[in-house]
Amino acid sequence: MTSPLAIFRALADPTRLRIVALLRRMELSVGELAQVLGQSQPRVSRHVRILSDAALCDRRREGSWVFLGLGESASSALLTMIDNWRDAAADRWEVADAARLVAVQADRAAAAQAYFDAHAEEWDAIRSLHVAEGQVEAAITDLLSDVPIGRMVDIGTGTGRMIELLGPKTSNAIGIDRSPEMLRFARARMARAGMERVDLRQGDMYALPLDDGTAETVVLHQVLHYAQAPAAAIAEAARLIASNGRLLIVDFAAHDRDDLREVEGHARLGFDDGQMATWFAAAGLEPTRTVELAGGELTVKLWLAQRHADEPRLRAVG
Repeated sequence: MTSPLAIFRALADPTRLRIVALLRRMELSVGELAQVLGQSQPRVSRHVRILSDAALCDRRREGSWVFLGLGESASSALLTMIDNWRDAAADRWEVADAARLVAVQADRAAAAQAYFDAHAEEWDAIRSLHVAEGQVEAAITDLLSDVPIGRMVDIGTGTGRMIELLGPKTSNAIGIDRSPEMLRFARARMARAGMERVDLRQGDMYALPLDDGTAETVVLHQVLHYAQAPAAAIAEAARLIASNGRLLIVDFAAHDRDDLREVEGHARLGFDDGQMATWFAAAGLEPTRTVELAGGELTVKLWLAQRHADEPRLRAVG
C-alpha cells in the first residue's frame, strides 16, 4: 500500500500531473508521451519512474516498447480531487496535450493500416475458406446473449475485433496477445471505435498475466489451432474463470487441409467434439452448447463451456 505522502510527492510536479491526465485518456508508450509532452524520452522516463514508484502508473513491456496505464493508486477519489484542483494554466496544458494526442492516434492508425495491408492477402485467403465473418460474429453474439458477459478476457486478441464486438456488453474487457504488432493494431482499432480505455496486454496463452477467477467470460477466437498444446491452453484459460463463468472457443472443425500447416502456421487441423469435451473436463469445465457453421472448405464451430461453483480449477499439460 503506497503512502499518501509518496502519492502527493509524486503529483507535486506539473509534468507528472499532465502524464496522469493523458493516461486517463488512453494507454501510451514512453515515446508517445514524450511526443505529446514535447520533452525528451529520458526526462519523461524519470517522471514515469516516480509515478510508477507511487503506483500512480503501471508499466507493461511489449517487445522493445513500454506501455503505460494508470496504477492502483490512481483511485477515483484521487482523480476527483485532482479535477477539483484544476486551474486555468492546467486547462491550457490539457487542451494543448489533447491536440497533440490526436497526432499520436493518427500515427498509430497509419502503422496499423500498414501492418494490415502487408498481411491482408493471407488473412483474406483464410476467410475465403469458411462462412462469412458476419455469420460467425452473429453466432458468437447469440451464444453469449443469455446471461451478462461481465468481465471478459479475449486471449489472442489479434486485431481486437472480439473486444470491439462484445466490449460494449461487458463490465470491462482485457485483450491479451503475444504479438506487439497486433496489440498496436488493436489499440488503433479501439481508438477508432471510441474504446480507448480497453486494457490490452502482451502475454502468452500458456502463462496469462492475470489472477485466478478474474473473468466471467473468456474467449479464444481462432487461436487454438495455433497451439502446440491445446489442452494446456484451455486449462490456462479456465484458470481465469470465476464460478459459473464461461469459456467460448471459436475455431475450425477437424479438416484435412494439411497445407495450412506450412502456409499459415496452423499447428492443429481443427478439432472434434470429443477432443473438446476431454479438454474441458480436464480443466474443470462442463460443455453447455456447440454451434456448427458449415460453408466453404472449412467448418467453423463454437464450443461453449461453463465452470460451476463446485468445480475445481485444474491445470493440464500436453
